[in-house]
Amino acid sequence: MDLKQLTCFVRVAELGSFTRAAQALDMTQPQLSRHVRALETRLRQPLLRRHGRGAEPTPGGLRLLEHARAILHQMARAEEDMLHQLNAAAGGQVALGLPPSVARVLAVPLMRAFAQAVPEGRLSISEGLSQALVQEVVQGRLDLAVLYAPRPQPSLLLEALTNEELMLVGQRPPGLAEDPPPGPITLPALAHTPLVVPRQPNAVRACVESALAAQRLRPHIALEIDGVAATLDLVADGAGCAVLSRHAVLRSPRPWAYTMRRIGSQGLRIALSVARSASHPSSAAQRAALRVLQSTAARVLAD
Repeated sequence: MDLKQLTCFVRVAELGSFTRAAQALDMTQPQLSRHVRALETRLRQPLLRRHGRGAEPTPGGLRLLEHARAILHQMARAEEDMLHQLNAAAGGQVALGLPPSVARVLAVPLMRAFAQAVPEGRLSISEGLSQALVQEVVQGRLDLAVLYAPRPQPSLLLEALTNEELMLVGQRPPGLAEDPPPGPITLPALAHTPLVVPRQPNAVRACVESALAAQRLRPHIALEIDGVAATLDLVADGAGCAVLSRHAVLRSPRPWAYTMRRIGSQGLRIALSVARSASHPSSAAQRAALRVLQSTAARVLAD
């Protein structure tokens, strides 16, 4: 397929309009339409559905859009890597995905460390749950992603990053100035505690369920909701308790609104790993970003 045709198709699909896409690509609308029609002819199916408000991808167009974004992303990375190789600078764009609880803690210090270590590079960070980030890496839309307890698969290269202790987070009663004195909560007691948890599949939820299942216990699910901020709001409102990392609570807007207790006598920990595609070569900027990520995580996420 022709890269120009793919570029034209992606811009129309993303902007929802041939007119806006033509302006963004600095070409006439008839030129843009010819490129899209040529691509549709080659693939023997309509890719865009035209209507009075503009255009939107057909089911086949949505499928191509995933491939096209990954192809264009990798082409841009290859060009940047080759150009920066001439002056031995680790320049270029690096797209990194972080789970929301990790982004809350790591995004700012990581951006600062990357800017200092790789002044010729550009780091972009997006948030998402681990399952979604895996797909972004496999499709080539993310260069690196931090994942909670990822499952090994042939399409990913995984490197251990660190691990975090998960805490039982509850509502702080009015007038309570400090965390309550009781020690860790036992797993049987945890099984009877109403929990606010993410929807499945979710690595943190799986970690909790696995620890309970080892003692033939099941969690008491009060509510299912995705997102750290929304979870903490519900906990503060008394909807139940949550299982989150200590850092996610301490970096929240109202850390004083919550109590935290260890889970089990040894604590409950979950591994964090860095994933990259096994089929796409890493650029100098991506390798530099990985080193910065590893050193920053070791410093910021250390318990």
